[in-house]
Amino acid sequence: MSPRPQPGREFVLTLSCPDRSGLVHAVTSFLVDHSGNILESQQFDDRLQDRFFMRMHFEVSHPSTSLERLRTDFGPVADAYRISWQLHDVTTPTRTLIMVSKFGHCLNDLLFRQSTGSLNIEIPAIVSNHRDFEPLARNYGIPFHHIPVTRETKAEAEARLLELVGELDVDLVVLARYMQILSDDLCKRLDGRAINIHHSFLPSFKGARPYVQAHQRGVKLVGATAHYVTPDLDEGPIIEQDVVRVDHSHTPDELVTMGRDVEARVLARAVQWHSESRVLTNGHCTVVFR
Repeated sequence: MSPRPQPGREFVLTLSCPDRSGLVHAVTSFLVDHSGNILESQQFDDRLQDRFFMRMHFEVSHPSTSLERLRTDFGPVADAYRISWQLHDVTTPTRTLIMVSKFGHCLNDLLFRQSTGSLNIEIPAIVSNHRDFEPLARNYGIPFHHIPVTRETKAEAEARLLELVGELDVDLVVLARYMQILSDDLCKRLDGRAINIHHSFLPSFKGARPYVQAHQRGVKLVGATAHYVTPDLDEGPIIEQDVVRVDHSHTPDELVTMGRDVEARVLARAVQWHSESRVLTNGHCTVVFR
């Protein structure tokens, strides 16, 4: 078992920028100058877009090398190479607000994984337009916020959600089968920090009872997709997908059960990779350093 990272000693730097010579040397030289030792390095050169992506996990040995100093000193390097970047302490949990409606399989899975240390997230609140999972939130000691949504109260409900995001210093919003369409304005406000999960039957089987529709058409694969939320409904940059094979012997109820299992797994992986700074957006796509 590898040793646990020490707070303030291990960091992850992620970056993307136009590709050019000397870039990797500039980044590694910066780390050497700040007592950095690279623990893991991954990079991707998108030749079609002429854009470079990198994720670097490193430790520092000098006691004066803090997160704040690293961020300040990396600024000139980033400016010189037109780098978009983020730098995080690997031990700091991602503050994650979870939203849910009446299907709790993804919520329950995330709560269990977080409670056992499988996900480096902190959950300051659960938000729902129904009260079904208030007892579950109470069992985990997490504040539950019931925010009903109707056509008339949608704007008010979204304003309350944004208040919570600000008040609780939320880094990530997870729609764990939250069955309400977010407004374009809210999607833009949460750009890059909201993840949704849904079945992968879209666009063939939309609306109610998609698994029944799929059964009637004799599908052979049941899957799920986790993606970032954008104003384009269910068309945001995809983080993770998975499928399970089915056949004629499975009933619609069995397809639902299998679908919920794969939804929970896919969403958990997406949340984990986001919280570990392994996902970088590349236009309408993502680069995922697993």
